[in-house]
Amino acid sequence: MNAQNISAQNADAQNINAQNISAQNADAQNVTVIGLGQMGAALADAFLSAGHRTTVWNRTPGKADALVARGAVLAASVAEAVEASELVVVCVLDHPAVRELLAPVTGSLRGRVLVNLTSGSPEQARAEAEWAAEHGIGFLDGGIMTTPPGIGDSGNMILYAGSPALFAEHRATLAVLGDPVDLGADAGLASLYDAGLLGLMWSVFGGWLHATALAGADGVAAHEFTALANRWLKTVSWFLSTYAEQIDAGEYPGSDATIDVQVATIGHLIEAGEARGIDGRLPRLHLELMREAVAAGHGGDSYARLIEAFRNK
Repeated sequence: MNAQNISAQNADAQNINAQNISAQNADAQNVTVIGLGQMGAALADAFLSAGHRTTVWNRTPGKADALVARGAVLAASVAEAVEASELVVVCVLDHPAVRELLAPVTGSLRGRVLVNLTSGSPEQARAEAEWAAEHGIGFLDGGIMTTPPGIGDSGNMILYAGSPALFAEHRATLAVLGDPVDLGADAGLASLYDAGLLGLMWSVFGGWLHATALAGADGVAAHEFTALANRWLKTVSWFLSTYAEQIDAGEYPGSDATIDVQVATIGHLIEAGEARGIDGRLPRLHLELMREAVAAGHGGDSYARLIEAFRNK
């Protein structure tokens, strides 16, 4: 290859790079992140990595140093941070902190889109949506279903609720944080799903820890037991889908396994735990719920019938 061809090849490569940079800049959006705890810093970092012009603010300015070194702009005030971007993401300790920070700058927020990724209750999220609407502020509430190291991974979900139009408009930008899941117009649904899914997580953790302690008492390593536990959870997920249909229909046919049979089976778990000195409070709670259902005449139903124990009576 002669020098002329090499020069032409290099020029083509430079043109392609310039086009790619230009395309990235064309898609870039001004984004502000308020709150730079571990999660807020991860959010800002993901926006920067995707090429978005990112402004940040935190009560302790020093927490922004690493982000500023990467190209973020540190705002001197909340008002300055809000005015820098059309899309304003807030991730702080709680909803009272959100209101404390943003109430003084409602004028600056008017006409902009506020994405609240601060954890809270559905009622708090709905109240924030009403407050935003009263001040002409676009609003989305979100639930982050991962820890800070998982931000930026499309395999992890971030739930959103609020204006479907605003979600659609900013979906591409929000997607750099994780897979954006639209739950619809009710601003409280992201927090509701978040709370429910965390409850599911803690229940799974509790069951896994109890089971791992049980197996470990006989010398089974946690990683060996967990390899099979993960495989078993795939089957459990099938049960969940089957039971969900029964719950929606309000009918609980015991065609797979009845509650009265499972009462006997859980006895084996409790007995094995007692023989090994394992705390049995968790399985005994399940047994209590099962026995109540059997006593009420539902022993021939599926395990899904136990949802009635959790509902308001």
